[in-house]
Amino acid sequence: MSGQPNTRLADLFGLAGWSKGELARLVNKQAAAMGHPQLATDTSRVRRWIDTGEIPRDPVPRVLAALFTERLGRVVTIEDLGLVRHGRAGKRRGGGRAEHPDGVPWAPGRTAAVLTEFTGMDLMLNRRGLVGAGAALAAGSALSRSMHDWLHTDPALAADAPRPDDPLHADPAGYDRYEAAPIGSQEIEELERSVEVFRAWDAARGGGLQRKAVVGQLNEVGGMLAYHHPPHLRRRLWGVAADLAVLAGWMSHDVGLEPTAQKYFVIAAHAAREGDDRPRAGEALSRAARQMVHLGRPDDALDLLKLAQTGSGEEVLPRTRAMFHTIEAWAQASMGKGQAMRRTLGRAEDLFVSDKGDVPPPNWMQLFNEADLYGMQALAYRTLAEHEPGAATHAQHYADKALALRVDAQQRSKIFDFLSMASACFIADDPEQADRFARLALMPMGQNSSRRTWDRLRQMYLLTAEYAEYPKIQQLREEIKLALPKLKGRGGNSSSV
Repeated sequence: MSGQPNTRLADLFGLAGWSKGELARLVNKQAAAMGHPQLATDTSRVRRWIDTGEIPRDPVPRVLAALFTERLGRVVTIEDLGLVRHGRAGKRRGGGRAEHPDGVPWAPGRTAAVLTEFTGMDLMLNRRGLVGAGAALAAGSALSRSMHDWLHTDPALAADAPRPDDPLHADPAGYDRYEAAPIGSQEIEELERSVEVFRAWDAARGGGLQRKAVVGQLNEVGGMLAYHHPPHLRRRLWGVAADLAVLAGWMSHDVGLEPTAQKYFVIAAHAAREGDDRPRAGEALSRAARQMVHLGRPDDALDLLKLAQTGSGEEVLPRTRAMFHTIEAWAQASMGKGQAMRRTLGRAEDLFVSDKGDVPPPNWMQLFNEADLYGMQALAYRTLAEHEPGAATHAQHYADKALALRVDAQQRSKIFDFLSMASACFIADDPEQADRFARLALMPMGQNSSRRTWDRLRQMYLLTAEYAEYPKIQQLREEIKLALPKLKGRGGNSSSV
C-alpha cells in the first residue's frame, strides 16, 4: 500500500460510472466466472484500492482489467489501472507518483505479460463486438521522455537478472493465456514465415481483414515468451513478437483504432529492445510518429522521431535512417516548414543512395524501397503545397516516379500515390489530370480495408470544391460520396464528406 490515491484507477472508475458497491459485486461475479468463486470483495476494499493505493492480490487486477475493458469498450490493462506490483510504472525513485503514459517503461521481465494481457483484452473486444477506440493518445513528448533512459540502457544488464532454476519455467503472463510449451527453431521459422504472409496481405489489402489474426498470433507468442528458452531462440522469438506487434499496431492505425495502435507500437519497441534489436525498436517508434503526422500532431511526431533516431544505435543501416528522415520531412511539411523539409529530404536521398546493399536489410525494411522513398517525397511535397502551392509540381514529379515502380502487391501504396498525384494536380490548377488520377485511386478502394485511404480521399475531396462547376468534377464528387463509408469520427460523431 502506497498511502497515496491511485489516480489511474480513480480516473477510469469515474469514466465507468459505477458506484464502489457495484464494482465490488461485479468483481466477485467476474472472478467466479474466471474460476475464482472464493473471492469476497466489498465496498471498503474498493475504497482502499482507489483512495490509499492498496494493490489487491491476483486475480483481482486481471478481473478489474477485464471489467474495465468491457465497460469502456477499449483495452484496459493492469498497468493502465496502476495495479502493478514491484513495477516502475507510475513511481518516482523518491517515492512519489509520476504519471507515465501507458505505464512505460515497465519493469524488466514484464513485457511478455503486458503483451499477452493487452492482446487478450483486444481479442475479447473483437469477440464481443465492442469498438475499442475510446481512449486518448499519449503525447509524443511524454512517450519519448518516459522511454528515453530505458531505450538507451545496456540490454545485457537485463539479461543478468536472476532466473528460476528451471530453464523451462513459465511465468504468469497475463489474462486468458493458453498453456504454452517450449518451442524450437523449426517452430520459430514457421512463425517468421507467418509474419511475411501477414505483412504481404497488409500491403495489398489494408489491415482490417487480418488484424484479428495478427493479434491472435501475437497473443500466442506472448505465451511462448513466458518460458526461458536458450538465448539464441529467445532473441528470435522476441523478434517475431516485435514484428507482429508492429503489424498489429499498423493494422489498428489503418482501421482507425488509434490508441490501440499506439500501445502496440510501444509494445513492439519493448519487444525489440528485449531482443537486443535497437534498430527495430527505433522503427517501431517511427511508426508511432507516422501515426501522429496522419492525425495532425507533427510536434509529437518529431519528438518520437528524435528518440527513434538516437535510440536505434550505431548498427542501424543508412536506408533505415533515410526512412526516418522521410517521416521527419512529412512532419515538417505539415507545419509549413518548407526549407527544413527540403533539407531533410536531401539527407534522406543521400542516405538511401549511400546504402550499397552489402549488408542484407532486415525483413522489416524490405518494403522500404525506391518506390517508397519517392512516395514519401510526393506526400511531403503534396502536404507542403497546402502552405506553398508551388510545391505541387514537385509532388507530381515524385508521385509519377513512385507509381512507375509500384507493383500490384502494393495496392494500398498505389492508392496513396494516386491520391497524392490527384491532390497535387488540383492544387496546380489541372483538374483534368486530377480527375484521372482520382478515378484511378477510386477503382481499387472498394477492395481495400484501409481507413487511412478514406481519410486521404476526404482530404482530396476538399480540393475539388473549387472545381465543383466542372461537369467531370461534379460527377467525381458524387462518386466519392458514394465510395466513402459512413464512419464514426474520432470524436464519436458521424463523419462524411
